[in-house]
Amino acid sequence: MLTRREFGALTLSTVALPALLRAQTVAGVRLGVQTYSFRELKRPAGGDLVDPIIAAMKECGLTECELWAPQIEPASSVGSGRPTPEQAQATRETVKKWRLETPLDHFRAIRRKFESAGITIYAFNYSPNDRFSDEEIDRGFEMAKALGAEIITASATLEAARRMAPFADRHRMNVAMHNHSNVTDPNEFATLASLEAGLKLSSHFRINLDIGHFTAANYDAVSYIREHHARITNLHLKDRKKSQGDNVPWGTGDTPIREVLQLLKKERWPIRAYVEYEHKGETGAVDEVKKCYAFAKGALA
Repeated sequence: MLTRREFGALTLSTVALPALLRAQTVAGVRLGVQTYSFRELKRPAGGDLVDPIIAAMKECGLTECELWAPQIEPASSVGSGRPTPEQAQATRETVKKWRLETPLDHFRAIRRKFESAGITIYAFNYSPNDRFSDEEIDRGFEMAKALGAEIITASATLEAARRMAPFADRHRMNVAMHNHSNVTDPNEFATLASLEAGLKLSSHFRINLDIGHFTAANYDAVSYIREHHARITNLHLKDRKKSQGDNVPWGTGDTPIREVLQLLKKERWPIRAYVEYEHKGETGAVDEVKKCYAFAKGALA
């Protein structure tokens, strides 16, 4: 057992702090949140969503997250409605310039804010598409490291994953591909075959399994996790109906949230399970995330 002096010295260590924060578990299962869940929060004028996200997580009692990149990038200057091609291109150029030119100390400062609040950024959700330059892809890995993230998660296509592979190898950083439910598009990570194809692109590729989308695609999340747990970094927890059904309040759909969490509890696999509030709620993002978190804790009882 650590003495109070030893514990104080340990907590002051910037090396030890992230490990301490990651120790937060419920029944042996590491729970957290995808910060996309807080997309409804109001962005301060001229700023990012770092402070509102931290406040929301503290209110929810959550200490670990997957940080969604758009929440720390410049906000779109386009108002409501569909942007014109010219507006979309201008926004694209603004964000590209920001990604390439923002000093890495900016991201280190974000990390310190989260750590000061007792929160770990486990993953940086950075999702290159066909408009990204190689320099932007490379920069995403540098951002992730500066943020203190262990991995990158990506809602990317197979083609984008092919472009990311050499950068993952060079940076020696794992990238977990996020699945969706559109099984008709061979470029999407949705089918069992596409997930397997993605894993073969790099020894640093993993899976960020969204069990709601997986269920909507009519797959069995429990069986898949049991068979592929060694290559799964974290889960997105949401409830959807089968056969491309809607996102629905937890416990009213077909997604085996309780069964999945019980499997993680039983097997003690180091797979994070993150709340992703995506259904149409009634009480606002923070309260809805609280409900989801309470459901997850109840499922692990």
